[in-house]
Amino acid sequence: MRYYSLNRQTEPVDFRAATVAGQAPDGGLYFPETIPRFPAGFVEQLPELSPAEVAYTVLQPYVGNTIPEVELRRICAEAVDFPFPLVPVTDRISALELFHGPTLAFKDVGARFMSRCLGYFSRHETRPVTVLVATSGDTGGAVASGFLGVPGVEVVILYPSGKVSPVQEQQLTALGQNITALEVDGNFDDCQRLVKQAFRDTDLMSRRRLTSANSINVARWLPQQVYYCYALAQWPSQAAPPVVSVPSGNFGNLCAGLLAYVSGLPVAHFVAACNVNDAVPAYLRSGNYSAQVAVATLSNAMDVGDPSNFGRILELFGHEHPVIQQLLTGYSVSDADTAATIGRVYEQTGYLPDPHGAVAYFALEDYLAQHPRASGIFLETAHPVKFPEAVEPATGQPVPVPTSLDELLRKPKHSIKLPPEYEALRAILLENVVA
Repeated sequence: MRYYSLNRQTEPVDFRAATVAGQAPDGGLYFPETIPRFPAGFVEQLPELSPAEVAYTVLQPYVGNTIPEVELRRICAEAVDFPFPLVPVTDRISALELFHGPTLAFKDVGARFMSRCLGYFSRHETRPVTVLVATSGDTGGAVASGFLGVPGVEVVILYPSGKVSPVQEQQLTALGQNITALEVDGNFDDCQRLVKQAFRDTDLMSRRRLTSANSINVARWLPQQVYYCYALAQWPSQAAPPVVSVPSGNFGNLCAGLLAYVSGLPVAHFVAACNVNDAVPAYLRSGNYSAQVAVATLSNAMDVGDPSNFGRILELFGHEHPVIQQLLTGYSVSDADTAATIGRVYEQTGYLPDPHGAVAYFALEDYLAQHPRASGIFLETAHPVKFPEAVEPATGQPVPVPTSLDELLRKPKHSIKLPPEYEALRAILLENVVA
């Protein structure tokens, strides 16, 4: 498999080069030259296959010969070694819970897969690789956990000060070792802009081996296809294909689901469930895309005004708005509706969604009301304990803290304050201020 830049100004590369670079030299995102089809019988066999076997089958065509089979099977098995239950909430709506990994967020799979791939690719390098990543919430914790202690890899995480939850912040600032957290005085788009500038800085890149662990990196983006396979493995075999509602911020998760669909996974329709940062829902209505300035919301991991991975969705469907519009419906959900949905779903069903899941539930519920014969799945992407300021007022109940968080929450926070200016980031990277 070869990968080309969406800016089309550089030569295609293999999976190893795309993973190590993170972003193409011309600033574009890497995209696979071909979209593989799932093997014959794969979808029908999903209920009988192990999560590790599913992951290997989905990802091997994208990895190609850059990682030997025995190593890739090990990497896949370690990346998905926790449950992905499909939980009925109503008679027409189920939740695919993606928060049973070590940092209680869906991004654990991609971070663990990428960290192990990068560790394999760096095993003979004498110069360390620096993973530079921006986070709007859960990416930082997942990357910090996935790369913690990986030999030859240093991690620098940029996050917006005051705009991630206390648990999220603790997960990316309290680990130490090879993890450094930069607390940016701005929003996620500022963090993402700084990271992109660093990758365009040829002098910096010549002096430091940089890669990214955001979903712009193919090794972080592509593994997310397995969620949708796990959902279909648990979907009733006699039922029509589901509608799938995806809480969407930078659009890597939804783009991976669409990739799985193109590869042969039966999905009736996709819902892009956004908060008030609605650049993509606006495009789906009008056919015109316009970046926005991110607005802070209860569903903070989706506070993205200019989602990077939407360019991959456009590429996947040839930039054909009618084709995309037929498969994908966009919703913009307010904070008021998000909070009300958390409370209402908990009161009526006993199920407790986090704010991101609540956005997806609200959008799916509305879509199904207009399509009475359909049923669907919403992705529950993070544990509610990460968002007590949103969940507890909506339910009137404290969220029980999982025992896995007890030790982490007692550790001191370590972060470096940073203005939203590239020269400040550049100076830190060149000074080697890395734990």
